Amino acid sequence: MIRKATVEGGVVRGIPAADPRITSFKGIPFAAPPVGPNRWRAPQPVIPWEGELACLTFKPISMQHIPGLDKDNIYSREWNVDPEIPMDEDCLYLNVWTPAKTPDEKLPVFVWYFGGGLREGNPAEMEFDGERIARRGIVVVTVNYRLNVFGFLAHPQLTKEQPDAPSNFGHLDQQAGTRWVKRNIAAFGGDPDNITIGGQSAGGGSVCAQLTSPQNEGLFRRAIIQSGIMAGVYNTFFPGAKRTFADAEEQGVKFFDFLGVKTLEEARAIDAKTLRDKCEEFKGWFGTTSDGVFQTGEATDNMMRGKRYPVPLMITRTMDEFASGLMANTKEEFEEKAKAIFGDQAGTFLRICTGEVGEKVKRSFVNGLEIAVNALVRQQKELGPDTPVYYAVFDAEIPGWDNPGTFHSVDLWFYFETLAKCWRPFVGKHYDLSRKMCNYWANFIRCGDPNGSDADGTPMPRWEPLKADAPYAMIWGDTVEISREKPEELVELCIETYRKGLKAKEG
Repeated sequence: MIRKATVEGGVVRGIPAADPRITSFKGIPFAAPPVGPNRWRAPQPVIPWEGELACLTFKPISMQHIPGLDKDNIYSREWNVDPEIPMDEDCLYLNVWTPAKTPDEKLPVFVWYFGGGLREGNPAEMEFDGERIARRGIVVVTVNYRLNVFGFLAHPQLTKEQPDAPSNFGHLDQQAGTRWVKRNIAAFGGDPDNITIGGQSAGGGSVCAQLTSPQNEGLFRRAIIQSGIMAGVYNTFFPGAKRTFADAEEQGVKFFDFLGVKTLEEARAIDAKTLRDKCEEFKGWFGTTSDGVFQTGEATDNMMRGKRYPVPLMITRTMDEFASGLMANTKEEFEEKAKAIFGDQAGTFLRICTGEVGEKVKRSFVNGLEIAVNALVRQQKELGPDTPVYYAVFDAEIPGWDNPGTFHSVDLWFYFETLAKCWRPFVGKHYDLSRKMCNYWANFIRCGDPNGSDADGTPMPRWEPLKADAPYAMIWGDTVEISREKPEELVELCIETYRKGLKAKEG
């Protein structure tokens, strides 16, 4: 087993995982601490250390609001359970799980970016234990990165000071962690030329950002986007999704005014806890922005226009998340909005919705993730790159007193096969499903094709790529099965209306 490895900075020492055939290395520094003059800068080279660095426990999480305090929040029950978890601005560390016995094994590598709206979350969450994936012959890496104002501030003074990296520091952290993997993972038995990046929610959006950044040529071979690419026609987007870089800089100016500072030097001198609390009070949204360097244009638009690296994709969602709606108080208002959105197809839309909306409050819901993935494969057929897109919908029964349904992020327990860490009373069918989902994941990470056999050698149901003329989706329910149903009429109308809007913007 590889219990020690030499990497940039020095020698690191790991610890046997629950399965002693796996070694975990927790808290490996991949950059210098982003503190003091390094606050709001691109990640700087790691500072070397003397002797062996014991990498036995997770390092502090990024600066964010204290987790686990809101007991009515489902995520506080699910995994953000520890208000005492260490937190520090010095946070640029990653974690490795390796099954390799020697450094020359060239095992496939999976690099994971956690979610949390780019304002919270961490790789130490219970569900992100990489051991079960590592048992399938994968080297697993989870990367920490800066969040909220620490990771995504934009300000005119920053643009002037460092035009080569004016913002998106959290994404630059992800990039730096992945580049570190490229340079160092061979010491852990990994293949630097066989890297898959993946993430969920804001982590999935981060994957889109990395896929469309002009700075990442040759960095990875494939990508997994979970609940992280969204498109729609109802003009309901994530906070800040369509803001310009000038908008982001203007918010940065307002935040400095809120802090009572005038210069970067003054802002960098504020202690991290105060800055965190002021960020929470400010109630702005700091996130991905098109800075013209790391990110040129908006990531989803770039994906839809074929401006991404030509690698195989796996895109997944849960059944009950991210439905966006067209709503109105009267029939007349509903019809007026429909005409504004659908134009000459408004009549079709109104016909479809006749049986779905009430007389007092008119509304119609579609899933923005469903629209995005179908629009993407249709755009790819026209514009390229024509690479496989494997699509899955998680629709399993989720137990618990709260009857939560397939809420956003619940599928993470299953993909990482970490159900035993959850408080929910999962039973045999859940463990069977989780094992198969993790198998599909590992196969895709290994070679870009998720298909293969279960643990007993039985072939798993074949997962076929989603195509414009073959809308095949894998359904994770009480059984695992491929769905060949075409999108419903309303979804179909929204897909084509969205694509028409893309072409109009190009014109």
